[in-house]
Amino acid sequence: MRIKNYSGLLFGLALFGTSCISPPEDFPSVPEIEFSSLVYAPTPSQDSLILTIKFKDAEGDLGLSATEINPPFNPFNFRRDGANNLITYSRRPANAPTYNPVDWVINPIVNNNTIRDTLWVEQNENQYNIFVRFFIKRNGRFTEFRWQDPPFFTTFNGRFPRVLTTEEGQPVEGSISYRMLSSGWESIFRNDTLRIDVQIQDRALNRSNEVSSPELTLRQITRN
Repeated sequence: MRIKNYSGLLFGLALFGTSCISPPEDFPSVPEIEFSSLVYAPTPSQDSLILTIKFKDAEGDLGLSATEINPPFNPFNFRRDGANNLITYSRRPANAPTYNPVDWVINPIVNNNTIRDTLWVEQNENQYNIFVRFFIKRNGRFTEFRWQDPPFFTTFNGRFPRVLTTEEGQPVEGSISYRMLSSGWESIFRNDTLRIDVQIQDRALNRSNEVSSPELTLRQITRN
């Protein structure tokens, strides 16, 4: 049964493959990507959008391991007041947002100590290496559908694992298939015309070109 209440929707991400790695010559230091496909795969549990892109990079420094969580790949930075104190929810300033899971974290670890409180944070985009934006066509124009805003407070940015297992750089090319899970694709987008834009980033923080899917509807890309 489809969930109709948007506030009850569940979101997640999963990567399920890289392939076709080879060492071509004269590839760019900044990653270059090309849109390949977008498929909608409904299932009895969670439906998925499967985005596939082609990539090439001169150094092969693509991908992040699960343990790479220190700067510059840390998930967020703690906001501090003028005296350099951490800002708690109970003592938040007037300009601080109300509680939401993007701007606040509960019981975080700071300098190897667990802080039993709710702290104000700023999300760090460099925790991700694949960036995905959604657009809906209205009256002939595309407008961004911002997952990070209420009521969802989430993102479909994410990580794909290291393409190479060594630190020795070498040119690589291949493809990445990136699966975005949700129980609510159909209840949110229905028959809307969509476009998805995507970029990737290497470990030197070089951001690739941005590529777009064709204009499409879920029905047009449904895989039975």
